[in-house]
Amino acid sequence: MRGRVLLWFSLALNAALAAMLWYFFWYSPRIVTDRNPISAAASLSPDGAKVYKTNVVVRRQNFTWDQIESPDYATYIAKLRAIGCPEATIRDIIVADVNQLFARRRATEVVTAEQQWWRSEPATEVTQAASEKLKALENERRTLLTALLGPEWESSYYPYPAHPNSPPLDGPILGALPAQVKQAVRDLETRATERRQAYVEAMQKEGKQPDPVELARMRQQTRNELAQALNPEQLEEYLLRYSNTASALREELHGLNSTPEGFRALFHLTDPIDQQLQLLAGNTDSVAVKRRQELEQQRDQAIQQTLGADDYKKYKLLQDPLYRATQTVAQQSGAPQEKILPLYEIYRVTEQEQQSIRNDDSLTTDQRTQKLEAVQTAQQNALRRLLGNEIFERYLQQNTKP
Repeated sequence: MRGRVLLWFSLALNAALAAMLWYFFWYSPRIVTDRNPISAAASLSPDGAKVYKTNVVVRRQNFTWDQIESPDYATYIAKLRAIGCPEATIRDIIVADVNQLFARRRATEVVTAEQQWWRSEPATEVTQAASEKLKALENERRTLLTALLGPEWESSYYPYPAHPNSPPLDGPILGALPAQVKQAVRDLETRATERRQAYVEAMQKEGKQPDPVELARMRQQTRNELAQALNPEQLEEYLLRYSNTASALREELHGLNSTPEGFRALFHLTDPIDQQLQLLAGNTDSVAVKRRQELEQQRDQAIQQTLGADDYKKYKLLQDPLYRATQTVAQQSGAPQEKILPLYEIYRVTEQEQQSIRNDDSLTTDQRTQKLEAVQTAQQNALRRLLGNEIFERYLQQNTKP
């Protein structure tokens, strides 16, 4: 009973204390101390006595950044100076803003060889035009900054390119990506590289070769991540320029005059097949072998239908290492383009005859040597007749054989 009385007495006392604190907090006069020197001086009466104010708060006038920013750089600088911004800070702000503007222009206005994803080799005229455009933009950037800030801005760093070791995200599509999206793509690329390096190093420590199927799975994972960061148009542009299947297709088409439309059509047909083939690499199971043969046949048919009869014939020739080597010989010796195919036939027939002689077990060593020398002599005579004396002599001096 006594404990209950004490409990009620304690609750009543706490309530009374709370009421007193509430009263003093809301109704009693409070002294306001203002760090603003003007307001502090006003708090004194003429005779020096302190004047106490009730619930008076003096605040500095606030402003927003929107009130300072301006699309006109001269106005922008004037507003920054009007609010007392230090000159060094103004310089840093303007230089960073101008650099960002011109970095975007470089990414969207300059057509580089890398943007022509349908070409196996870069076009000289495109590279030259890009170099001239970059030089013009740089001169424009420097002229603008000098006009705005004077020569002192030269001490500022121009951060371009931001990622020199990464594929350039430029062009009308990738160059227009927002900065945060570009950074997201860079982060994805970095993670993908780290994953691949970690896997390759782990295999090396175990004394094993990297599994091409596992590498293909990693590439697919990267694609899936990119699809979350980019829209379909942006992803297609990225894959056309930087995917391993697009790079392999460019190498296959080396020597053909590809067009953007033709390459894009071929990529759409072959890319899904190539991804499936990569996942079957090294699998000797009968079902996997049959599936791989079916996919290779589908791929070849798709290429044939897209290229047409004439270009498909050239394409098949270009897949032959001997034909590519023949092209190199012709270019080095200065042979005309129309001589390449007959030159290739001479090399092909010679190689077949030589292989047949080497495989003939009925021949003695001397007989084999004599026959091989006779074939070599016949080849030289055929080359002289085809190329003419002048080009043939250059060929002999270079001593180059495919």
